[in-house]
Amino acid sequence: MINTMKKTIFLMMALLYSINGLATTVLISTNKGDIYVDLYDEKMPNTVKNFLSYVNDGFYEGTIFHRVISTFMIQGGGYDKNLARKETKAEIKNEANAEMKNLRGTIAMARLPTPHSATAQFFINVQDNPSLNHTGEQNTRTWGYAVFGHVIQGMEVVDDIRFVETGGKQQFRKDLPLETVEILAVKVVEKAPLKETASAQ
Repeated sequence: MINTMKKTIFLMMALLYSINGLATTVLISTNKGDIYVDLYDEKMPNTVKNFLSYVNDGFYEGTIFHRVISTFMIQGGGYDKNLARKETKAEIKNEANAEMKNLRGTIAMARLPTPHSATAQFFINVQDNPSLNHTGEQNTRTWGYAVFGHVIQGMEVVDDIRFVETGGKQQFRKDLPLETVEILAVKVVEKAPLKETASAQ
């Protein structure tokens, strides 16, 4: 009961944050449809700044969602359609200690096993993933994964992606979509109509 109340309060605060115009909105256009995301500019300033630097450079155009797990998350932003890894900027400090939760519909930075190794890759949680939350600074697991925004429109697109058939190819063992799920563009936009939020799923 307490956890449900906490989740509800968090999502209500996120929605108010969006309505009051305090968040940057980005549009992730894919060949499956459009996903609108509000970023946590104030709570996660360095993570958002890093993400927007890639957005403004057009880095994500032509990248793919290369890791899809239907009961976990969809991950993209690091490989092109030929499965070649794109060159990135320097790694950034993990801001997961701000304790934004990995709830369904939130977007977070992917990283290597070391806590402060995120660059350009991101993932969208398709369910609540408490195991990814920050619980301390003892090791890589307790550090968690930095959530820096949430989907305000387009969760049906996220769900379309999460259920594509996956398999193995080249360096990808089993979670690569067998049909290419391409990110056509990511750009900053005006507010999208709030037809749905992560809390509505």
